[in-house]
Amino acid sequence: MNIEKRLKNLSVPNGKIDVVLDTDTYNEIDDQFALAYLLASKEKLNTKAIYAAPFFNSHSISPEDGMKKSYNEILHILDLTNEKKEVFKGSKTYLPDEKTPVLSDAAQNLCKLAANYSPENPLYVVSIGAITNIASALILSPEISENIVIVWLGGHARHYHDTKEFNMKQDIAAARVVMKSGAPFVQLPCCGVVSSFTVSEPELNYWLKGKGALADYLVESTVNEAVKFTKSKTWTRCIWDVAAVAWLLNDNDRFMLSSIEKTFLPTYDYHYACDNSGELMRYVYYIRRDVLLDDLINKITKFN
Repeated sequence: MNIEKRLKNLSVPNGKIDVVLDTDTYNEIDDQFALAYLLASKEKLNTKAIYAAPFFNSHSISPEDGMKKSYNEILHILDLTNEKKEVFKGSKTYLPDEKTPVLSDAAQNLCKLAANYSPENPLYVVSIGAITNIASALILSPEISENIVIVWLGGHARHYHDTKEFNMKQDIAAARVVMKSGAPFVQLPCCGVVSSFTVSEPELNYWLKGKGALADYLVESTVNEAVKFTKSKTWTRCIWDVAAVAWLLNDNDRFMLSSIEKTFLPTYDYHYACDNSGELMRYVYYIRRDVLLDDLINKITKFN
């Protein structure tokens, strides 16, 4: 791909576009917000498929269990929004190395779907979990790198002291595969950038509570999750994943600021290799929190 096409595909897209979402939906509470935001943004985003990503933490007993729970949670959100979309189960494990894919329905669907697109009309792939499914598809069909644009919520800011971010550290091999693939790549770093996109209990109760089954579910889930992990009476909860979807809607930089940078690959000792040899990528460095939260609230309450 020449520089002109790469830079075009690293810009916020014009017009209506096709999107797939790769999500570890049961991992936390922010994926549910992101999925609902995507589904409510039909004016620009046409959701072609949703993929369940693996995860392993206190909410699962293995990456496979996390993926299966995420698959069921995707179906739950679709039910609450009264939407019908194709949903595919993803990887049961993380990549064993940078050359071996993990076969899954999700990876195979992405290979098949992306073959129908082109650099002039790309498929947008939004990933908000460990990026195993996307990496597997790129290993299986390297040629699709020309036909897709990958938007990933993963890693920490370049000025942060390490890259031990949940999505990245689970499968560093997958992150490296994607970032070396040649596919146009947009990164939304967590700590130091998207960590500013938070919401509080009073805001949730004021703006969302009583505004429909979906809104009530999101409020209850967020409050319950926050209570588990905080000892403070006052708290805010980061709903990171919304920002990845919002980048596709970021006309005139209304939600965030970004720059074109050289790709810095993550290393296996949790740092970035700053050697300036990577492809050009889009790096988000600032979130306009209030403007984005306002748009999120307006769209979630559409499902009332």
